[in-house]
Amino acid sequence: MPDPGASGLVVVDKPQGWTSHQVVGRCRRLYGTRKVGHGGTLDPMATGVLLVGVNRATRLLGYLAGHDKSYLATIRLGIDTNTDDADGEATSTRGALGVGEADVRAAVAGFVGPISQVPSSVSAIKVDGKRAYARVRAGEQVELAARQVTVSRFEVLDVRPAEASVAVLDVDVVVDCSSGTYIRALARDIGAQLGTGGHLTALRRTRVGGFDLDLVALDADGLAGESAPELLSMAEVARRAFDVVDVDADAAREVSFGRALDISVPTDPTALLRDHQLLALYRPDGPAHAVPVAVLAG
Repeated sequence: MPDPGASGLVVVDKPQGWTSHQVVGRCRRLYGTRKVGHGGTLDPMATGVLLVGVNRATRLLGYLAGHDKSYLATIRLGIDTNTDDADGEATSTRGALGVGEADVRAAVAGFVGPISQVPSSVSAIKVDGKRAYARVRAGEQVELAARQVTVSRFEVLDVRPAEASVAVLDVDVVVDCSSGTYIRALARDIGAQLGTGGHLTALRRTRVGGFDLDLVALDADGLAGESAPELLSMAEVARRAFDVVDVDADAAREVSFGRALDISVPTDPTALLRDHQLLALYRPDGPAHAVPVAVLAG
């Protein structure tokens, strides 16, 4: 039985069909604590990297969720759905006749760089305190505001015909993007640009910041089992996710009281470590001065 007071991170390969909340619930049982959370929702249809924090590591999740991400996805051109993915109902079946690979690649190239994106109406974004997808399921019309995101890589791996009620094309892509980018919305918007309609049929998150599939400790079998894998330590999480400054004993004592320090830190936030223990996250506050963002020392 794991120590219920242990703190750290577990990288989960979320199975298809599971909600992120279900993964958290299972990890609560495996690690014997209620203090468990995830760092960025994955839709039930999607698989891949889900960061799960245990105990004090839950306080890092908001910072980790803001890191850039990588995905493998399949976009089906020729059919729109009301959720922009395969879990929804078809709303148009225009087909993709006359659209070739060169057309697809040209459309995809237009979505690389800073773009303005309207999230899917069935996203987890809150509207007046309620999730957008909950409002849609209740029959409400939801219109979300456009937001600026950055797609640093959008590469077509394959374009092929697929079987459906109309002639469609399946497009396999890899995407590197900023936090807040919706891959479903990319599928929808590329389909709109090509005049075919489009939605996602597969989505796999392969990386969140410095955490990728090579670090997976829990998969479908592990979630169904009874053994909790060892957590990534708070210090290891910090070294993968943030700039790090090692501090001396005097500074560590000041950190424990949440006091400002007369030191330089490079970024907001910067992790402060002492003897391989994560003490806190600090941010710059003028030359050679830093103030706490979060004090994490136990």
